[in-house]
Amino acid sequence: MVRNILKLGDETLRKISKPMAKFDLRLWLLLRDMADTMYKADGVGLAAPQVGILRRVVVIDVGDDHGLIELVNPEIIATEGEQAGSEGCLSVPGRRGYVVRPQKVTVRAQDRKGKFFEITGEDLLARALCHEIDHLDGIVYVDKMDHEIFDDEEENREES
Repeated sequence: MVRNILKLGDETLRKISKPMAKFDLRLWLLLRDMADTMYKADGVGLAAPQVGILRRVVVIDVGDDHGLIELVNPEIIATEGEQAGSEGCLSVPGRRGYVVRPQKVTVRAQDRKGKFFEITGEDLLARALCHEIDHLDGIVYVDKMDHEIFDDEEENREES
C-alpha cells in the first residue's frame, strides 16, 4: 500500500522516533508499504517518520547490488572521509541543497526478524544512510545544508 509522504512543516518530521520492539507482521507490512511508497515516489530512501510512523525504521534502494535495504533500529557506528554534493528529500519536494556527509559509513541495525547485522556504504549509499537515519532523530537535510541549489546552479556546474 502506498502511503502519504509528510511534507516539511509537518511537526511529525521534527520528532525523535522510538525503537522498534516487536518484529511482527505489523513491522513487515510497514516495511512493504514504505518500499512501495519510496518506489512510487521515485526515491532512494524513506524513513518511517516520513509516513507518519515515529519508529526507527528505514528503507533504502540506491540502485546498486544491495537492492532493497531494510533497517530497523539503525545506528551509525563508524564514518570515514567526507563528500559534499546535492541532496534532496521526498518530504521537501522540488528543492535540493548542498550537504556535506561522510564518504563511508557503517551502520548496525536489525532486519525484519530482529537479527542484528552491519552494512557499510560509500558514496550515494553512505549519503542515503546518513540522510534517512537523520530523519529518525527529527533532522531534515535542510538543517544541515550549506546552501540551496537552484536548477541554473546545477546546470552551470555541469557545464564547467
